[in-house]
Amino acid sequence: MRLLLIEDDDRIAGPLTEGLGRYGFTVDHVRTGAAGLADAVAAPDLVLLDLGLPDMDGLDVCRSLRTRSAVPIIMITARGDEADRIVGLELGADDYLAKPFGVRELIARIRAVTRRAGAPAYAPTGTSEAPDAHQPTSGAQVLGPLTLNRRTREVHLGGGEVALTPREFDLLAHLAEDPGTVYSRQQIMDTVWDPHFFGPTKTLDAHVAALRRKLGDPGWITTARGVGFRLTVPGEPASGEAAG
Repeated sequence: MRLLLIEDDDRIAGPLTEGLGRYGFTVDHVRTGAAGLADAVAAPDLVLLDLGLPDMDGLDVCRSLRTRSAVPIIMITARGDEADRIVGLELGADDYLAKPFGVRELIARIRAVTRRAGAPAYAPTGTSEAPDAHQPTSGAQVLGPLTLNRRTREVHLGGGEVALTPREFDLLAHLAEDPGTVYSRQQIMDTVWDPHFFGPTKTLDAHVAALRRKLGDPGWITTARGVGFRLTVPGEPASGEAAG
């Protein structure tokens, strides 16, 4: 799925482009409204539009886009006032997300908007051929030889499918949201299990052990002793890691 990001702040655009790329999105980034209107001619699947652009108001960009196209538009901006949200939506924006926000929330909004628009959220583009079942589609996250598809809840490693339980998949997907980042045990339990989970925390260790075994290399999930776990691609360095 190809996204057009119209955002002048590289401190936001850079991490956002990288984060969306991990989830299989292709992001075309421009820094001005004029460039965004020019690039929109190439028919992106969805537009992420900042309102505070250097050359023109994002609301004017939204108005112009809507007069020429039905492309879904999500406004991303520091303007959090209700009046701005109402104006943006009345001009044709499909959703409005106030900064700061997380990549997971943005992806949830993208999925919701594309569903409402009747377009597949993760449809392969640029080919009429059916995708190979073992190759990453536009909805897949690729980490070295590992491919994780949240839409189909499938994991492939080196071309072969890895059979995971629902909880194992959720754990792997959570760690894969930001590879290399250490997630504390409590963060993982709150997200993958439940904030009110009162069972033994050793259940997390059991699931980590099962994932390591199924992935064939304990280096996929490393331990930050006394803190939690991180996902790494075996062979790539990560500071302070241990596989135990």
